[in-house]
Amino acid sequence: MQRKTGAHLWDAAEAAKLVREFAGGKTEEEFISDLVVRSAIERQLEILGEALKRLRRDDADTAARVPGLERIVGLRNVLAHEYGDIDYEILWLATTTEIPGLITILNELVDEARDATGL
Repeated sequence: MQRKTGAHLWDAAEAAKLVREFAGGKTEEEFISDLVVRSAIERQLEILGEALKRLRRDDADTAARVPGLERIVGLRNVLAHEYGDIDYEILWLATTTEIPGLITILNELVDEARDATGL
């Protein structure tokens, strides 16, 4: 793995952890009605998607090990370019069902990158 790979993975993992933190203890209704929380989660999902997009560009083999990468990058594109068409129920579902498992995988890949690059 290249150093760039590790940086992209770290950025993705940190963004995913912040999504989980910002959503922690909230209901879907609280998420939808709280503009600050919703905005914070949207921003971290954008960062997550951008980091994985760059990972795909720079290290396709490692990117292929991230489940749902294409959906995450697609979500990032919607958030960045189609912001008026965001379905917050889908965003909440992704936040609460997909992010926890993704964090585990990203942490494992970050550890591998750290071992491979000696960082």
